[in-house]
Amino acid sequence: MTKVAVWGPGSMGVIALRCVIDHPDLELVGLVVNNPDKAGMDAGTLCGIDPVGVMATTDPDDILSGGADVVVYAATGNLRPFEAVDDMARALRAGKNVVSCSVIQLVARGEATAMFTDPIEQACWEGGTSCFTSGIAPGYAFDVLPLTLSGLSRTIESIRLTEMFNYGTYPDPNAVYNLLGFGLPPEADAFAATPGVLTYGWGPIITAVADALGITIDRMEESVQRLPTEHGFDAPNGRVEAGTIAAMRSVLTGYSDGEPKVTVDYVTRMHDGIAPDWPQPVIGISPKDHGTPGVSGQGTYRIEIEGSPSIRCELEMADGNDHDLGARMAGSAFVVNAIPAVVAAKPGLLVAADLPLVTGAGLVKPDYGVAPDSRLIGLNAHRS
Repeated sequence: MTKVAVWGPGSMGVIALRCVIDHPDLELVGLVVNNPDKAGMDAGTLCGIDPVGVMATTDPDDILSGGADVVVYAATGNLRPFEAVDDMARALRAGKNVVSCSVIQLVARGEATAMFTDPIEQACWEGGTSCFTSGIAPGYAFDVLPLTLSGLSRTIESIRLTEMFNYGTYPDPNAVYNLLGFGLPPEADAFAATPGVLTYGWGPIITAVADALGITIDRMEESVQRLPTEHGFDAPNGRVEAGTIAAMRSVLTGYSDGEPKVTVDYVTRMHDGIAPDWPQPVIGISPKDHGTPGVSGQGTYRIEIEGSPSIRCELEMADGNDHDLGARMAGSAFVVNAIPAVVAAKPGLLVAADLPLVTGAGLVKPDYGVAPDSRLIGLNAHRS
């Protein structure tokens, strides 16, 4: 039995917490929260089930000095990546393996991400531990899945990885309206549309895929389009007024020997009717009715490999017909299910290509309790 502590039960972490509790080969032994209102609460209560006898604490030393073999680090990292890296390095030096979904720059090695990866590598060496970062995209849909599909190829010309999602149900309004810039006037600056941000955030995805395929990316090219809505509308996570931004398409292309080889394409809408000419998800699972027409939260991930043969794969996930929850559920579950492989690996920073096949062994069983959705359970569980 592998002993596990969870650090940061927010929108992703609360799912990871439940995954640890549900897993037959894992034992939850600690929980760190940032929100003081959650301190002293039982971990089971925080993720929608009966108490399990593990109480939340705001002091990381409580888990770092304890008997955990692994820390699931799910505290937010998009606006505090260096602090998150420091947290993870602290755990690694304390002899705890780490799996995480917080700092996307850790999905690849290389000079471009050395400011993040070097401290992790050093901490792994000092603690004799391993660290693995993943999720869904970045993560499984954009590294494990395309690399697996590439094994069906005779030759490969290029790979395109596309996320197409309605973000109107995403449980973090700050990310949606402030970072991504939805609901802002077109002339307003949006962090996600700032030159260089795409390369900073999504470049490691391209690097990870290219490295695994044995090619070198010479340069990356960014393209961002933003479209306003003619009519205002309400979404579960806020309101988008007429004339403000309601769709964004962010494309990052990696070139090798002057040719486009790996492209990441994020197509994000707040309403299904916006930008009809942009790539559209192929939906096979009817989306949940959130009571806001056109704001379905639906979405898929598309892998396109041009070559011999050409391959197209559409990945759709939904939990209770909720695509947003399905994607978050899958990303968190993959990180937790990777724990046995991470524990068995040699010390160091691990990327997707380093791990063996990660499966759901032991998880064929009835579900119980409510779904661990941060919008519905705990004390605003999206605040870890």
